[in-house]
Amino acid sequence: MVNTTRIIHRLCLCITLIGVDAAAATGPYQVPPDTPQFIRDAVTARDRANEHRARDSERHPAEVLALSGVKPGDRVIELAAYGQYYSTLLSELLGRKGRLEMFDLPYTEPFGGELGRAFEAAHDNTRYHQVDYNDADFPTRVDVVFNVLTYHDLQAHGVDTALLNRKVFRALKRGGAYVVIDHMAEDGSGWRDAARLHRIGVETIIAEVLDAGFELAARSELLAHPEDDRMQLVFTPSIRGGTARAVLIFRKPANR
Repeated sequence: MVNTTRIIHRLCLCITLIGVDAAAATGPYQVPPDTPQFIRDAVTARDRANEHRARDSERHPAEVLALSGVKPGDRVIELAAYGQYYSTLLSELLGRKGRLEMFDLPYTEPFGGELGRAFEAAHDNTRYHQVDYNDADFPTRVDVVFNVLTYHDLQAHGVDTALLNRKVFRALKRGGAYVVIDHMAEDGSGWRDAARLHRIGVETIIAEVLDAGFELAARSELLAHPEDDRMQLVFTPSIRGGTARAVLIFRKPANR
């Protein structure tokens, strides 16, 4: 029997990879003046793709990177690296002494596998992995883990989110950061709209990650978009790129 939900999901992902978000038309992105120079250099690097730059005005990469605490020389894990928006920024920022480990799920092979391997070949400080997160062995003593716009998709692809969060916890150094950004659903809706709208209740993310032993260090309104009623599919043209997004910074306790 054909899994129509998964087919639609793959089509939406492909559109996302090649399209330009509607909110990017709001004007050129300006890096905040108090941004650390190493973050500014990464965001303004000449080799960033134009389609990535076009999304900066709605993704606020400098602010997100600053919130994460990532710095040159760090060891970083990126979950759902396909498209390489954050991969490009992180590889540049981390520099030759840093390390970026990119992990994609196997379903991304048709649209992300070749690009991921090509990115690894072109960037000496990166490594690309394609593996079921339930079976993944993450490196240890990692400084930061990024999980951007994919938490809501994990259950649909058979990922045990409780297990994944525990793996992330073990991978991080004491005091390390776990950055989770995702499309927000209605308050109290939990996983209800994850498959249908590609959204998730922010309180569910928080509860699940805290249950793995993390502390919530910050909850930013950076990408709040209060005009979004959180009831529409995130790929709807009128709101695409302008959805309300939770920006959560969790931290592994220094005594754990």
